[in-house]
Amino acid sequence: MKLITHNMLTSKSIRSVNVGYPLIIKAIDIKLVDISFNMEFMSKLIPKIDWPVLYEAADSLGHSKDLPKEAPENYESNEDFLKKAHHALLEIDVIQGDLVCPESGRKFPISNGIPNMLLNEDEI
Repeated sequence: MKLITHNMLTSKSIRSVNVGYPLIIKAIDIKLVDISFNMEFMSKLIPKIDWPVLYEAADSLGHSKDLPKEAPENYESNEDFLKKAHHALLEIDVIQGDLVCPESGRKFPISNGIPNMLLNEDEI
């Protein structure tokens, strides 16, 4: 599961959950993958990202070293920043672990990089 995916997932569908965001990552296995950098794609993606959540997720995985805590004002033309964002969003891959709902504690397993967000009937 890439951090771009994590940035958009919520457990709000659980009956007793109001927000369910951001999910807490409990990683067992992480893999770094090399993905081609596209500056135009990244500059269009940044406004859609909840940056504090991305930073916290990268930090929880030990990959926030070069990532700024806030997106800069001029991010569209800041290639260095966009490359760091690219790395955090697309190249960090959680292979095994769990996503944990911050309100209910419900665990959603991540297996082979795929988060299983299916709910049981009694949770809906």
